[in-house]
Formats: sequence, structure tokens, C-alpha cells
Amino acid sequence: MAESKRAPQALNSPLGLLPRLIFASRWLQVPLYLGLILAQGVYVYHFWVELVHLIEAAFGNTTALATLVNSIGYKAEAAPTGLNETIIMLVVLALIDVVMISNLLIMVIVGGYETFVSRLNLEGHPDQPEWLSHVNSSVLKVKLATAIIGISSIHLLKTFINAASYTDKVLMWQTLIHVAFLFSAMAIAYTDRLMAPAAKPAH
Repeated sequence: MAESKRAPQALNSPLGLLPRLIFASRWLQVPLYLGLILAQGVYVYHFWVELVHLIEAAFGNTTALATLVNSIGYKAEAAPTGLNETIIMLVVLALIDVVMISNLLIMVIVGGYETFVSRLNLEGHPDQPEWLSHVNSSVLKVKLATAIIGISSIHLLKTFINAASYTDKVLMWQTLIHVAFLFSAMAIAYTDRLMAPAAKPAH
């Protein structure tokens, strides 16, 4: 009985000055997340600039075409006089790459703030992300690793489509780095799976 009475009192006891200060230090992360929001704004601007150049090049704008060719690093024996399938594919993959990095930023901003700073209180909101309802540091790490693999896959696909512009050494190293990302994600997921049964009884 004495132990059961002491438990609620321990839960409701006020924190000391030092613990309060340490706990409040989590708010120092807020400027970091705000900075990531600004970085996402830069990505949105970059996305629309590339999309406008693609549309202009489709209507025969040679300046926009030259800008696209330089931005994607496309090289050919003769300078292209118009859009071809390879250029369009590389530009579209670059746009998809921007979108995937933006999704990664959203996961870091929203999931990181919810996990490490404060609750967003989005329960019942129609736009609440499905993954946010059960997010924690382990789930966030797995999702980030999966997103990084997706981004690496896009970069690798862009490299192989434009393989003539790269040396064999670059192709080999990009493939090895992608494989390393795959094994890292598998290791993170496996470690999380091993730790999950041990965490259930405590929960």
C-alpha cells in the first residue's frame, strides 16, 4: 500500500531546476527544423525552375534546352538541337529526386519535432500522416533509411541512363555506395526488430 501511494506522488512531483533546464533544452532544436523548412522552400523553387525550363525546351527554347543539358550533365557526340527521350527522362528523374528529398525533409521535420521536441496534437486531424501515429526514434530511423535508398536508386538510375558521361570507376563506386545503403537499411531494420520484443514488456 505504501509503495502504491508513493508511485502517484513520484509521478506528480515537480522537477528540479537542473532537470527542468535539461528538459527545456529540447527547444533548441526548433531553429534547426525551421531551417529545414527554409531548405525545403529552396527545393520547391528549384523544382519549378527546372519544370519551367523543361516546358520551355519542349516549345523549342534553345536557351532553356542548354540550361537543362548543363544541369543534368548530359553529354553527346553532337549538341542536341531539341528534347530527346534521354534528356526528358533525366530531367523527370531529377524532378522526382527533388520530390523524394522533400519527402525526406518532411519526415525529419514532422517526425523529429514530434519525437524529440513536443507533441503536434494532430490526433483526429484529416491530414495527419498515417505513420505519425506510431512514430518513434526507431521507426523514424527505418523510414529515413528507406527514403535514402529511394533517393540513391534515383541517382543510380540517372547515372546509368547517362553512363556515357561517367567513367567506369564512378559507375562502380556509385553502385557500391547504393549497395552499402541497402545493407545499412537492412541492418537498422533488423536491429529494430530485435529490440522490439524486449521493449514490449517494458511498455
